[in-house]
Order: sequence, then structure tokens, then C-alpha cells
Amino acid sequence: MAAQGPPGAAMAMAAPEPQPGRCAHFVLRKKRFCRMIPAPGRRFCGEHGHEEEQNDRKRIPCPLDPKHTVYEDQLQKHLKKCNSRDKPKPVYFVQDINAGLKDVSEIPEKQVPLSSLSIEELQNLITRLKKASNGLELHLKEQILSHQALQEALSDPKNGESAFKHLKQQVDGKHKRRDSIFERLQVDIQHLCLNKVPILEKKKLPVVGIGKHLCGAATDLALRCLVESYTTCCDGKDEEPAPKRCRAAQTEVAPHKSAGNESTTEDHKPVAGIVIALCCHHKCDWTHYVGREFFKSVGLGPVEFHYFQRMSSWATCGMQETTGKASTSEDSEDHTNDTEEHEHTLSSTASGSDTLQGTLSVEERKELGCLCKRLIDHGRIEYLQQQGYKAALQYYTEAAVSLENVLLTAVPNPSVIPEPTI
Repeated sequence: MAAQGPPGAAMAMAAPEPQPGRCAHFVLRKKRFCRMIPAPGRRFCGEHGHEEEQNDRKRIPCPLDPKHTVYEDQLQKHLKKCNSRDKPKPVYFVQDINAGLKDVSEIPEKQVPLSSLSIEELQNLITRLKKASNGLELHLKEQILSHQALQEALSDPKNGESAFKHLKQQVDGKHKRRDSIFERLQVDIQHLCLNKVPILEKKKLPVVGIGKHLCGAATDLALRCLVESYTTCCDGKDEEPAPKRCRAAQTEVAPHKSAGNESTTEDHKPVAGIVIALCCHHKCDWTHYVGREFFKSVGLGPVEFHYFQRMSSWATCGMQETTGKASTSEDSEDHTNDTEEHEHTLSSTASGSDTLQGTLSVEERKELGCLCKRLIDHGRIEYLQQQGYKAALQYYTEAAVSLENVLLTAVPNPSVIPEPTI
């Protein structure tokens, strides 16, 4: 039988102590001491120095980021070096250059979720979806290719299943060589003007756009960036670049000039190629979507686009909502547990009745979801064709590797490639 200590001994605990040379402030939320290093001769770091009550100096929240504090008498000095301060924009930053729609009057008010639609309203949407998709190429070819540069890595037993899956979808990790130039641009694609990137502007290098699973609207932003911002002037104005059309359509490609800038599209050749693995159509946005003209041409608009983008998620996950957590908001229809591959397994609850009262089977939802994806993607194809590109969709890997296995590719038509000058 274990010996018992004096009364209250079980409650006694050694008083916690900070690590030597570390701040003496105890962080209640993390249940540990601050790990910052205080100045010589101090017990607390700069963030918690007010606890020493040194000369009654007052600390206040930083106006740029209230998550940290600063001595009030050093505020002006701090603002000049605070990491949260506005930093100078790079030369290739042009606000909303690839954003697309600027007329807010065309953007509809927030729509009700799919689960709030009546059966008649849902059936009407499905009818319009099938009518708009009539005649589209829905059976895509398989183009599952590989490259010898990957063979060594693919045959390496040290690579696990996850690494193997990624290797089968990319070769982009092999571009670094001793004689190559690699430059990373830290900028939102929405604001990236390619023809202002110094290395491209100086050397007039050929450009190929590659994107591995560019979620939803990011694909549309990237397409504008590659197709429009590289071959048109970027002067920071609010006007959209003038669209170019293929010569096969008997329409001249007019040089686009901006106020105060006399350069034309002759300064840059069209990008040599575009390769984008598509995904997350439920995150598309009418504002950024490049296929708006196509939607309008088949009698559809922002309202239908809104519902089709929601329905597109059925292609990979069906309706995952349970009866206890019905999709009563836009967020609940989104994928809430995206993996890196943006894949989603079909929940067991989807096999029975759901928020649509069992009107559609799992297979019907999957088929309709795929139809929504292809309709949205076809708008992108037509956009590229109007811009003078030959574009196509194909399967680039097996569904077992990635459920989002459709690839968009485009190359410029020979008629729009400028002839070399002598």
C-alpha cells in the first residue's frame, strides 16, 4: 500500500520557471512562458516589457496590426519598420489588371442556396443546363503522358503513396539547373502584369503558363494574365484590354494603345502555351469568369452560373450534408475539408435522402456535376479561341490519382504568331 503524504501534498506543484535567457511572461493561452529573448539585463522581451513597469512607459496596440504592442513614445519609429506596413508595390503590380468584370450592376444579389430551391426550380435549372450543354464535347480524350526525368523518382522505393501521386501529376520540380534563371514573383495573379516583369520585358523570353490545380477563379485570373496582360499594355487604367480575335474569324487584331503609352501588342509574342489542371469549379466567380460571353450566347447569365458552380461540386463529392447539418448557407455547400488535391470522398449519407428530398440519385448528381464543370470549362475554351488560341480539354491522369483530372491546354494559332522581323 502506497504511503500517503501530508494533507494537501497531492495538490502541491512546483512553481513553473521560464527557461534561462527567455522572457519571464507566462502565456496563459499556451500554458507556457514566452520564448522570446529579452534585452541584456531585462527579464521580459520587448512585447512584454511593460510588466517591468520601467519608468512607467506605456505600451499600446500597433495601429497597423493590433496583434502586437509597442511603446507609445516609440510609435513613430516603429511604424517605419513594422512588418505590417504597406510595402512598395513591384513594377509588375497593376491593380485588378486580370480581375475581369468591373460593372457591378451585372453582379446579382446573393442567391439562395440550392437546398432552398423547390423541386420545380431545380428541374428547370437541370433542363437549362442540359440544353446549354447540347452539342458540347463531353467525352474527353485520355492524354496520360510521362517524362523520363521522372522515372528515377517514380521507381524510388523511398517515395510513399502520397509522393508517388504528386510525381505522376508534375514535372515542375525539375526546372532548376545550374545554367537556368529562376525568379519567384510574390504577387496575387489578379494584379500581375506579365509584360512588366523586368526579366520578360528585357529579354522578350517565350512564356509558357503551367498551373497545377488552380482553384476556381484562379484559373480565370491566370488565363487573363497569360492571354491579355502579356500582350497588351498595362498602364494601371481601369479600362479592360481590348479583346483580340482570331484572324480565322475574319477580324483584325487591332493594336491596343493606352493613354500615355504608345507601345502595342507587337512588343510581345503571345504566350507559347498554356497547361492548367482544372479544379474547384464551385469556387468560380462570375466577376472573374472569362466565359461570360459564352454563357450569354446560350441564354444563361450570372444567376444560372451561380447555381451551376454550386452543382459542380456534385461531380466529386455528391451532396455531403447530413440532415442534422443541412446546407442552409453558401458556405455549407462549399467543400469544407479540402485536401491538397481538392478531392472529396462521397459520404455515406449521400446514398439516401438528402436536402433535395431524394429527388436525385448519387449517380445523377455526379453526372450533373460533371456537366456543370464541362459547361464552365467550355466557356474558357471559347474565350481562348476568341483570343487566337487553339484550346482543348483532356484527361491527364487517372481518376484514382486525382478526381480533378481534367487538363486545359492551349497554343496560339499560327495565324496570330507574328512573323520574325528581318
